[in-house]
Amino acid sequence: MSNLLHDMTMVVERGGPVMYPLLVLSVLSLALIFERTWFWMTLHRAARLRTMRKLNDALRHGDQAAASKLLGRDISPYAEVARSLIKSGASDAVAVEAVQQHRPRLERFMVTLSTIITAAPLLGILGTVFGIIQSFRLLGEQATLSDPQDVATGIAAALLTTALGLMIALFTLFPYMIFRGQVDRALGRLESIIAAAQQGQSPNKKLSVS
Repeated sequence: MSNLLHDMTMVVERGGPVMYPLLVLSVLSLALIFERTWFWMTLHRAARLRTMRKLNDALRHGDQAAASKLLGRDISPYAEVARSLIKSGASDAVAVEAVQQHRPRLERFMVTLSTIITAAPLLGILGTVFGIIQSFRLLGEQATLSDPQDVATGIAAALLTTALGLMIALFTLFPYMIFRGQVDRALGRLESIIAAAQQGQSPNKKLSVS
C-alpha cells in the first residue's frame, strides 16, 4: 500500500501542478457517477415501474381514488407529477408546471459531468504545454546538452497530464450518456402519465413535455 501511494505521489509530482485539479475532477466525477447511478437504480426499480403502469391505467380510466392509493408515500418525480395532476387537474398549464418543477431532480449534476468531460482534456493539454515549455527552457539554458534523457524525461512527464485528462473524460463520458438516456426515458414516462391523466378527463387532449 505504501509503495502504491509513493508511486502515485511520484506521478503527481512529475506531472506538475495541473495534476492536482485533474485529481480533484477525477474524484468529483467518481462521486457524481455513484450518486446518479444510485438515483436511477432507485427510481427505475422494477416494483416502481409496475406501479407506474397500474397508475397510468387508473388515470386513463379517471379513477383518481385508485391512483392516489397507488401513489402512497412515493416521493419520486413520477409520483409528485401525478399528485399535481390529480390535485389541480390535468390541464396543459398544470402539467408543464409540474414537470418543470421536478425536472431538475432528473437532470441533477448533468451540467457538471458535461463540464468535466470538456475541461479534463483541456487541463491535460495545458499541463503538457507547460511541461514542454519547461523542457525547451532547459535546452535554451544549456550551451551544450549533456544528457538528452533529461529533456525526454521532462516531455514524457508532461504528457502524463494529457493522458490523465483523457482518461477522466472517457471515464465520465459513458456514464454521462447513459444518464442522458435515462433522463429522456424519464421524461417519456412523465409524458405518458400526463397523457393518461388528460385522457381520463378529456380524451382529445394531449401534451408533449420533451
